[in-house]
Amino acid sequence: MPTINDVARAAGVSPSTVSYVLSGRRPISAQTRARVQAAIAELGFHPHAGARALASSKTNVLALVVPLRVDVNVPVIMQFATAVVTTARTHNHDVLLLTKDEGTAGLERVANSTMVDALIVMDVERDDLRIPALGKLKQPSVLIGLPTDPAGIVCVDLDFAAAAGEALRHLAWHGHRRIALVGPSPAVYRRGTSYAERFLAGFNETSAAQGLETLSHPCEPGPEGVRQALADIDAELPGATALVVHNEEVLRLVLDELKSSGRQIPSDMSVVAVCPRDVALGMPIALTSIDIPAHDVGGLAVETAMKLLDGRHTDPVRLLPPTLVERDSCGSPRGH
Repeated sequence: MPTINDVARAAGVSPSTVSYVLSGRRPISAQTRARVQAAIAELGFHPHAGARALASSKTNVLALVVPLRVDVNVPVIMQFATAVVTTARTHNHDVLLLTKDEGTAGLERVANSTMVDALIVMDVERDDLRIPALGKLKQPSVLIGLPTDPAGIVCVDLDFAAAAGEALRHLAWHGHRRIALVGPSPAVYRRGTSYAERFLAGFNETSAAQGLETLSHPCEPGPEGVRQALADIDAELPGATALVVHNEEVLRLVLDELKSSGRQIPSDMSVVAVCPRDVALGMPIALTSIDIPAHDVGGLAVETAMKLLDGRHTDPVRLLPPTLVERDSCGSPRGH
């Protein structure tokens, strides 16, 4: 296998110059860089990743921490992961995906082994036990989520409280006054998951400000969970004319259950979904929706991590404003 010394001899430069071309740590003239790159290509030289990391104190790897729990919507999570991976490649970084629910142990294991330059952490909880551990690591971290106390760790996410307000105001504009929220599974609320709690808080705050009659109901996954949730809504908020569905996994089941009960969308029940655009468009009726901007949030998390690694300033919290797109699932209630 060719060595860095072989490349240096072929290019007529010192080994340190070859190292600087590879690492980009010092400016090298275009002519010299071209000679070194030509020698690398001719010899088929591949720098050893471990040695490169030791020499530069960089691994060019980001960790994406996303525990794949039972109640996690994997297709939506993978949209975030894809965005992180594609944006990381533009910065010449690979991504190590950590999916096991290990709490702080997994974070410390990866950080202490110097496997990654920075960590991006998803599925953030209100009082996330991982935050104190993240604060002690030498690598910077970015949270996709907003806990009660980030303790100095930078956070990026969709503004879920504003998203709930946007959904309710849109339905109120159509004339709806009795509106129910079909929320995530009870386990998501029990864990104190950040996005669910922020959405619920925004829902309740906007409901009070608008003088609406509303009800929020968690929804277990599966047909029986959906049937029970809608039956409870009918019993506890009779005459509801609109639903906000903040649970991508049950969206199709909610539409099926409404249809089986003889209710048409939007003449009998208007629906606003909180989900990725492709999910909203893939339903039997194109749903009015607030987009989960996985590409934008994932990309922003990577860009933020790069700023931290370079020592540049970054805002401590970046919440992207929600975007509601009107499609075919909203209308005025009967008699309005």
